[in-house]
Amino acid sequence: MLALGTLLAAGCDRQAGPRVIPADARVEEQVEKVLAGMSLEEKAGQMVQINVSALFTDGKLDESKLRTLVGQYKIGSFLNAINDQAQPHNVVADVIRKIQEVSLEELKIPCIYGLDEIHGATYIADGVLFPQEVNLAATFNREHAAHMGRAIAYETRAAMVPWVFSPVMDLGRDPRWSRMWESWGEDCFLQSEMAVTEVLAMQGADPNHIGPENVGVSIKHYMAYGAPWTGKDRTPAIVNPADLREKYFRPFKECLEAGALNMMINSASINGVPMHANRELLTGWVKEDLGWDGMMVTDWADIDNLYTREHVAVDKKDALAIGINAGIDMVMDPYDPEAAVQIAELAREGRIPMARIDDAVRRILRMKVRLGLFEHPVWDNSGYTELGGETFRAQALAAAVESEVLLKNEGGLLPLRKGTRILVTGPNANSMRTLNGGWSYTWQGDKADAFAEEYNTILEAVRNRFGDENVLFAPGVVYDDVAWEKDHAVGIERAVAAAANADVILACVGENSYCETPGNTDDLNLSANQKDLVRALAKTGKPIVLILNEGRPRIIGDIEPLAQAVVDIMLPGNHGGDALALLLSGDANFSGRLPFTYSKHINALHTYDYKVSEHMETMDGLYNYDAVMDVQWPFGHGLSYTQFAYSDLKASLTEFRAGDTLRFDVTVRNTGAASGMESVLLYSSDLVASMVPDVRRLRQFTKVNLAPGESTVVSLEVPATELAFVGPDGKWRLEAGDFRIAVGGLSIQVRCLETKVWDTPNIYR
Repeated sequence: MLALGTLLAAGCDRQAGPRVIPADARVEEQVEKVLAGMSLEEKAGQMVQINVSALFTDGKLDESKLRTLVGQYKIGSFLNAINDQAQPHNVVADVIRKIQEVSLEELKIPCIYGLDEIHGATYIADGVLFPQEVNLAATFNREHAAHMGRAIAYETRAAMVPWVFSPVMDLGRDPRWSRMWESWGEDCFLQSEMAVTEVLAMQGADPNHIGPENVGVSIKHYMAYGAPWTGKDRTPAIVNPADLREKYFRPFKECLEAGALNMMINSASINGVPMHANRELLTGWVKEDLGWDGMMVTDWADIDNLYTREHVAVDKKDALAIGINAGIDMVMDPYDPEAAVQIAELAREGRIPMARIDDAVRRILRMKVRLGLFEHPVWDNSGYTELGGETFRAQALAAAVESEVLLKNEGGLLPLRKGTRILVTGPNANSMRTLNGGWSYTWQGDKADAFAEEYNTILEAVRNRFGDENVLFAPGVVYDDVAWEKDHAVGIERAVAAAANADVILACVGENSYCETPGNTDDLNLSANQKDLVRALAKTGKPIVLILNEGRPRIIGDIEPLAQAVVDIMLPGNHGGDALALLLSGDANFSGRLPFTYSKHINALHTYDYKVSEHMETMDGLYNYDAVMDVQWPFGHGLSYTQFAYSDLKASLTEFRAGDTLRFDVTVRNTGAASGMESVLLYSSDLVASMVPDVRRLRQFTKVNLAPGESTVVSLEVPATELAFVGPDGKWRLEAGDFRIAVGGLSIQVRCLETKVWDTPNIYR
C-alpha cells in the first residue's frame, strides 16, 4: 500500500483535450517565472490550506502564529470565517491585509483566502443574504442566479476576499441528504443552467483576468456527493456509471467549460473508490479529457479520511501521496501545517514525482495570477458602495417571491382578503434562523436571529402586511434552544383556543437550521409535535394554510388533507417572510415550481426522471409486483392566482439528425384575471431505446410574465445531442427512433433518422 501513491501517478496518461480555459501567454509566463524561483518547501507550502483560526489567540490575530505558518511552513492559503462567524467587511479586510503583508515579506507570493459564500455573502455581516440555491432553482429563472452571483462576488471582494467556495452543484436527488437545500434540485439540466449562470456572474467573462468586482469560484463537491447510499452526509455513493457520466458529471463539466477556476472534491467515495483517491475521475475526466488547467482543493481535512475512515491509506503521508498523485492540488488541512513538511518529504522520497508537485503548484499560482493577486494582493475597498445596499436587497426579495411555491389552494382560500383575522402558529413562525437555514452568518445558521434582527420573520411580516390588530400568535410548538433538532409542545391548547378568534390559521412548520453531518436524520416525517399541532388545529374547523419552511421535503402525507392551502417556502432567506406576506395578500403572485419531487411516503423516494419500467400496474402472480408512482407533488408542480393555457406546439424539424438543433414554438396565454409569471418547461421522452429510458427529461425552460388576456409565442431550442444518453459501454448514443416532446400539457413527436455513437466522453462540447 505504501507504493500506491506512486503507482497512481504513473497511471495510464491519455492525451489531454483542448483547454477549456484558453491559455494566456502572459499568465503562463508569470506562473513559470515564479515557479522557477521556488524551493521544494515553498512549493509544498503552497499546496496546503489552513483554517484562519490557527492565526488567532483569544479572538485576536496573533502575528507570531502568522509568521510561523507562513515563514516556517510556507503556507500559501487560509480559509474560513474569523472566529467562526460573520464579521463586518472591514474586519475581514484588515486581517487579510496583515496576512498578505507577511506572505509577501516571507515568500514574495501572495496568499489566497477563501470563504464559503453559499446564498449571498454568508460570512460578511454587513452583506446581503439571498434565498438558498434550492429556492433559486424553484424560480426557474436564470436571472436570479446571475443576481446572487454578482452580489456574492461584489460583497466578498469588498471584504478583500478573492475566492469563494460556491456554487454547490450536487444533485439533490435524495431528500434524506442533509445538504439537499444547498443544491439546485434534482435535475442535471436545471442544475447546470443555474450554476453556469452564477459562475459567470461571479467570475466574469474572462477567467484569465478576474476583475475587481469578481471572485474565483470553487464549484463543489465533485461529484455525486448528494447521492449517499444511506442518505447520510459523507457516506459512500453507489451510482450507475451511466448516470455518473450523464447526470452527475454534467453540471461540473459545464461550469468548467464556463471557466470555473477551482473545484472542491466530494468527501466520500463512489462505487467503493474515495473521490480523493480516484485518479480516473480527477485527472482523467477533468484535467485530461477537458484539458482543464484549474486547481483542485480537498474539502475539510478530507485527506485524513483516506486513512482514518476509508482505510485505503496506512497513515497521513500515504494519504497525501495517494490524493496528490490522483490529482489533488491543494490540501485543505485546517489544523495541521505539518502536511507541508510531509509533502516535501514525499517528493524527496520519490513517492510524489516532482512533475506532479510542479503541476499542482502551477495550477495554484495560475489561479493567483488570474485573480490579479500578484499585482493587487490588497486593494482599496472603500469604493464598494453597493455593499448591503438596496439593489442587492431588492434582488433578494424578488428572488424570494418567485421561489416560494403554492402547492395547494382549495376553494381559492388564498389570497387572503384585507381584514382577515389570522392566527400565526408553529415553531417556524417567528424565526429568522429557520428562514435562512445553514451557512447563514455561522456554519449551522444558529445565530441568524441575532445577526438578522432588522429583517422580518413570518409573524412580523404578516403583522406588517395585514395589521397588528388582525394577527394573533400562539406558537404551540418551539424548537429546543440547545438540541436544535428537537421540538417541544409548549401550549398546543393555547393555539387551539386562539383559533376561535381567527378566520384562518397559518401553521408555520418544517425544520430548524442545520448543515452537513449534523443534519442527518433517521426519519423524514415532519416531527410528531408539529403534526399534532396541525391535527389539533384542524379540529377547530378553521381553514389552515400550511407553510412549509424546510430544507428538504419532509413527509406530510397524513396531515396534508387537513390543510386547505399549502405553501412550500423552503429556505427563502432574510426577505422570505416579507415575500410570503406579499404572496398571501395577493400583492404578488406565486410563480415558483418544485425543483424536486415531493415524496408522499417514507419508503417511496422518487425522482421525476425515473425509468419507465419503475411505473407499472400490479402484476398478478407470485410476486404481485407493484411500482406505481405515488408522490405528494411532482417535480415542476406549482400553482398561481391565475391560469395559463398552452396551444399551437410546433417543431421546426419533425425529422432530424445528430448535428441539428430543434426549435419548439408554443403559444402561452394568461386566461385568468391576474397578472402572473409562468415557467415554461420542455420535456423529452425517448419512446424506444437500447437501454431502459427515463420516463422524461427536462431539456429547456424559460419564464414569461403575462397580463390577463395576454399571450406570447415562446421558442425553446434543443440541440439534438441533448437527446443522447450514455450506453452500457460508457459511450454517448443518439439512436434512431421517435421522441415525444411535451410542454404545458401538449405533446408532439419528432423522429431521429440516424443512430450515432460518440467515442469522446464529452459530446456537449
